Amino acid sequence: MTELKIKESYSDPISFLDACLLIAPEITSRTNEITEKRQIPKEIINLMVEHGLFRLMVPKSIGGHEIDYLEFLKLVSTIGYADASVAWCFNQNNILAYNSGFMHKELAQKIWSDDHAILSNGQTRNAVAVPSESGYILNGRWDFSSGSRHANWTIAIAPVQGTKEIRNTFLPNSDVEWFDTWQVSGLRGTGSYSFELKDKYIDKENTYIDAGEPMENGPLYLMPKNLLFCSGFATVALSAARASIDSIIKIAGTRTPQNQQKLINQPYTQREIAQAEAIWRSANAFLNESAAEVWDSLVTERHVSDSSRINLRLASTHAIRESLRVADIVYTLSGSTAIFEQTPIQRKSQDIRAISQQVQGRMTHYDTAGKFFLGLDPGSQGSF
Repeated sequence: MTELKIKESYSDPISFLDACLLIAPEITSRTNEITEKRQIPKEIINLMVEHGLFRLMVPKSIGGHEIDYLEFLKLVSTIGYADASVAWCFNQNNILAYNSGFMHKELAQKIWSDDHAILSNGQTRNAVAVPSESGYILNGRWDFSSGSRHANWTIAIAPVQGTKEIRNTFLPNSDVEWFDTWQVSGLRGTGSYSFELKDKYIDKENTYIDAGEPMENGPLYLMPKNLLFCSGFATVALSAARASIDSIIKIAGTRTPQNQQKLINQPYTQREIAQAEAIWRSANAFLNESAAEVWDSLVTERHVSDSSRINLRLASTHAIRESLRVADIVYTLSGSTAIFEQTPIQRKSQDIRAISQQVQGRMTHYDTAGKFFLGLDPGSQGSF
C-alpha cells in the first residue's frame, strides 16, 4: 500500500482537488481489493475524511464546506477516473449530506459535530412511518444503500401513515438490520446492502419533512436534488469511460493479435478510437455546458428555468448512455484481454453497465425531454 501524508489539521488545508489527486493513486492501486471485498478500504475512507471530502455539501454554518457545484463535479471526475465504485459513494454520500441544508439545526449539529459523519440511505420498499406520541414507528425495507459498509448514519425515508407527508428519519447504522444483497458484477465496491426496520421507534427530533424549503441561503441548496444525483452519476460514468479509452490506447501500442500487426497500426483500431473520442468529448461537453448553465442561473438569479433543468437532465442521461457506447467500443477492441476480471477494461465496462441500469440512466428520461421540446407537459418537475 502506498504511504500517503495526511494533513495534520484543517488550519492549513490543501485544496479539495489536490486532496483528490493525492488520494486517487491509492484508490487505483487497490481497485482489485475494492471489487473483491465489495467495499472501500478503511484507510481510503479515513484519508477522505481527514481532507473533509464527505462534508463538501454541508453548510458552512455547521462546519461544512458548502462547495461550488461545478467544483464538486470536477472532484467526482477525479475520483471516478481512479475507481467508479469509490466515486459513486463519494457522490452519493455527499448529496445525502446536502440534506443538512434542509433539516433543523439541532439535528444537523448532532450529526455533523462528528468529523467522521457519513450517511447512506436506501430505495424505499413497503415502508411506513406510523406517528406516535413523540416520534414515529418505522417498518419497511430499503435497498441499494450505497456506502453502507463505511457510513455511520442511515437515512430511512418513509411516508407518514394517514398523511401525504414524507419523512427523512436518521438513525445510527448500528441500529439497522443489514442484509447482504449486493451480489453484482458492476459497482461492487459500493457495498450497496439492504436494510430492514421492524417496529423501530424514531424520535421526532431525528426526522424532518422531505422536499421542504431550505434552511440555508446559499445557491447550493436551491439546486434540485435529482439534478445533483443525475449529473454526479453521469460524471462517474464519463470518468470511467475516459479511463477506458486511455487504457486501450496504452494497450494498442503493445498488443499484437495472433498473426497480425500491432493494434495501433490497424486502420480499424484507429477509426474506433477516433469515434470513441468523439462520442466521449461530445457527451462531456454537453454535460459541462448544461451544468454550468444551471449553476450560473442559481448563483446570479437564484432560479433555474425549466429549459435549463431539462437540458441538464437530458445531458446527464445522455452522458451515461454514451459512456456505455464508449465502453463497448473499448471492450471490443481489447479482444480476449478484456475478458479477465482483474483487467481495468473489464472492471470499468461492468461498472459503466451497472450505472446505465440505474434510474439515472433510464431511456425514459429522453421521453421527458422530448415531450418538453415538443411543447407537451413533461410531467412532474420532481423527475428533472
